[in-house]
Amino acid sequence: MKTKTRFASLALSLMFASGAALADMKIGVSMAQFDDTWLTYLRESMDTKAKSYPDGVKLQFEDARSDVVRQLSQVESFISQKVDAIVVNPVDTAATKKITEAAVKAGIPLVYVNRRPDDLNLPKGVVTVASNDLEAGQMQMQYLAEKMGGKGDIVILLGDLANNSTTNRTKGVKEVLTKYPNIKIEQEQSGIWSRDKGMTLVNDWLTQGRKFDAVVSNNDEMAIGAAMALQQAGVAKGSVLIAGVDGTPDGLNAVKKGSLLVSVFQDAKGQADGSIDTAVKMARNEPVEQAVWVPYRLITLQNVDQFK
Repeated sequence: MKTKTRFASLALSLMFASGAALADMKIGVSMAQFDDTWLTYLRESMDTKAKSYPDGVKLQFEDARSDVVRQLSQVESFISQKVDAIVVNPVDTAATKKITEAAVKAGIPLVYVNRRPDDLNLPKGVVTVASNDLEAGQMQMQYLAEKMGGKGDIVILLGDLANNSTTNRTKGVKEVLTKYPNIKIEQEQSGIWSRDKGMTLVNDWLTQGRKFDAVVSNNDEMAIGAAMALQQAGVAKGSVLIAGVDGTPDGLNAVKKGSLLVSVFQDAKGQADGSIDTAVKMARNEPVEQAVWVPYRLITLQNVDQFK
């Protein structure tokens, strides 16, 4: 009887220990910046996911403010606090080596979310949760090329040049263009993901007298800025085709209104859920995939109501 009691007590203590481990679990999250529209949805979705666990998981969010040094310092602070796992949305995908080394040395699981490090050979204990940006560029440009009848001039609004999301989305666009030799790139410049900057660039090109049939933007915010510049210049809606990426609420609304012809849905909830779920599993020493891919989906006027 005493043996049964001991086993029952042990089972009960393990059950409570497991529950306490989850209730006490703390994950440090360093975001590249808080004042980015899509990253705000990602951050809010991560918080919602953490709160969905039965006992909750505590997230400590930090804003790197687009500063590589600040982000490394935040990760080092997480390590000194002995958090159970770390999630990083990198400021610069080419400058993640020190972050990776610090987490691995401390033995703390590390998840890169949304932006995959340029170094694809990540060590054990480090994983990525992201979407394939090459596909986003291919999808938006293929749709545009068909609507353009395979000919015309385009301008490209690039995101932050320090992000491989910019590089890969643009690479996807240009891969599609190899099939359409009669579509030419008139201009390409960085709008650093900003609506205001996208508007300024397109306004400048119009002022310079540049002619183009379509705007290919690395994100919805710059695409919306482009639409605003064209409207302000008196260009008829739809006469210049505009493509974005993200499927933000404003982006979806712009597709509905016809300001954007097309966007590509980047699933903030999918990436958020994947990153937190992966971090929790790693903290529990459960097996995970080293790369978790969340698919992109094309958004047009015909299917825009499917996205929220």
